Amino acid sequence: MNHVLIAALLGALFVATPVAAAENLDGAWATDGSACDKIFVKKGGRIVFTDTSELHGGGFVIEGNRVRARASTCDIKSSRTVGAVTHMLANCASDIMLSSVQLSVRQPAPDTLVRIFPGMEGMEMTYKRCAM
Repeated sequence: MNHVLIAALLGALFVATPVAAAENLDGAWATDGSACDKIFVKKGGRIVFTDTSELHGGGFVIEGNRVRARASTCDIKSSRTVGAVTHMLANCASDIMLSSVQLSVRQPAPDTLVRIFPGMEGMEMTYKRCAM
């Protein structure tokens, strides 16, 4: 599920500045902000998933032009911002598959990220930034 989420998150953003648009999105993001310590931990200066992260909700880590979920990693190839929405195009890899993904997000507050699903009116997922 995290692989699909990350792929969808990255799929709708498709412009020419891979790092610039995603810069302010760096950090760990969780569907339940109160469960951050159960989803993520810092090891060796790097944010990683806990062994039981899947039991406490979804999440991902954005570091520059890379997005990591529990089961996949995506490299943002391009992004653009139109109004309040950032669209990204990413190449993602899991243990069994490679894919291109489009992702659209808006950031209504510095520590809130909302994934938008173009073509699916009213469908969105909200993530909270985890203080690490």
